[in-house]
Amino acid sequence: MTHVLSREEARRIAVRAQLLDARRPVDLVDTVRQLTFVQLEPTAAVAPTADLVLWSRLGGGYEPADLTTALEVDNSLFELALLVRPMDDLPLFRAEMAGPPKYESTARWLDDNDEFRQDILDRLEVEGPLTSREIPDTSIVSWPSSGWNNNRNVMMMLECMMMRGDIAVARREGRDRLWDLAERVYHSDTPTVPLDEALRTRASRRLTAQGLVPTKTPDLPVETTRVGEAGVPATIDGVKGTYRLDPAALDQPFEGRTALLSPFDGLIRDRKRMKELFGFDYALEMYKPAAKRQWGYYALPILHGDRLVGKVDATTDRARGALVVHAVHEDEPFSRAELDAELRSLADWLGVELARAED
Repeated sequence: MTHVLSREEARRIAVRAQLLDARRPVDLVDTVRQLTFVQLEPTAAVAPTADLVLWSRLGGGYEPADLTTALEVDNSLFELALLVRPMDDLPLFRAEMAGPPKYESTARWLDDNDEFRQDILDRLEVEGPLTSREIPDTSIVSWPSSGWNNNRNVMMMLECMMMRGDIAVARREGRDRLWDLAERVYHSDTPTVPLDEALRTRASRRLTAQGLVPTKTPDLPVETTRVGEAGVPATIDGVKGTYRLDPAALDQPFEGRTALLSPFDGLIRDRKRMKELFGFDYALEMYKPAAKRQWGYYALPILHGDRLVGKVDATTDRARGALVVHAVHEDEPFSRAELDAELRSLADWLGVELARAED
């Protein structure tokens, strides 16, 4: 049976799935488990992306040190390809790690540099954890990219070795990743789920995190949103095409709240779905020249109930000790008192004052 949803029902399913309704979660690891991952994007115009995403869910009780503890002390979370995931999900990636690289050119490069790979393993066994700068380049063949990664042999080898399960990120010092042997970072008794089963489970987990996903969806960078045949079919009134729906998300109560979102938030990662469900016009503009920006360098989308209603152009000025609000762009009417309360909450969490640009 194909479920027919109104746009309001679809929006509420999406908001609840992303833990952005009034029933705030209370546990960090459970939050990451529901979201499936949190992105470690380095831009920190307001706060680091992962921290801002987690604050949007957990509120002022969340501390960035909690994430560090979960990753480096408790090992309840792990980092893979700049994404934080629950350690419980590691078995879902082990079979893929053990398989061949995605691209034949990568496989050839690894074969040509097998001694380089072994040099890194030997060095980490004796001296690890190490940053990439502490690892010499003993490659025979340079990384073949003609773009950003050209001749970045150490970093590219480390990334490849991480994806094949040889090494892992043990901890961070600032933005630097410290690498060590995977056996010293991951749980020693981590099982391996067969690949086909793992891929189905990961697709199902992605659907749970989104609530509903277009059947035809782009393979987004960082992490795909595709869910295959997971869930059940659905359509949305006034929206073309079909969706896959998490049946557990149906007929759930909804109470909304006001939330400020990171530009990299999971609710809006798929900009096409965002437009279809919320009718929201948004793009991250930090790569545009200032004169061509419509909403600001790092504008934060405003979620109000089940609607995306505007953007806040704000930055954290640490020298000034302030969260500076440059502008509020109102797409549709909403409670400015609730937005002001959320901005004050964000400033308090950041440990700064709330200020307007003209102050």
